[in-house]
Amino acid sequence: MARHMNPGSSTNKTIDAIDRKRERERRYLLKRSREMAPELAILLVQRLMDQHIIETDSVQAIKDMVERQLERVGDLDEFDVQFKIAPIRNLVPDPNLISLYLTQYITEDLINHDNIQDVFGDDLAIYNAVDSVLSRIRLQ
Repeated sequence: MARHMNPGSSTNKTIDAIDRKRERERRYLLKRSREMAPELAILLVQRLMDQHIIETDSVQAIKDMVERQLERVGDLDEFDVQFKIAPIRNLVPDPNLISLYLTQYITEDLINHDNIQDVFGDDLAIYNAVDSVLSRIRLQ
């Protein structure tokens, strides 16, 4: 007798479990980025300057902008976040959503800020600098 395969079997359960895990991590990242925004903004701006990715004449103004973005990203619609990160979505295999968002913010928006003289490096270098700071809030 032939074996009957149930289409709703373990494959779908595995996919659902992965989706639930990613959604839980996404909510956790958004919550932690808001809670830790002041601390993360200081560390992030310092890292960007240490790695010569940004050149600015007002560190405080840039820190305030980054802090606002960290607090605000959780309030954005899913569509707005996905639209923002679309050009660099496939930059790395297992991306941090907040790191992608901030990388795109730096390359598209922060570069036009009055206190930024220049932004150096490609998307991957910027992402790696951002993620090196934000990786501390990922789920363990």
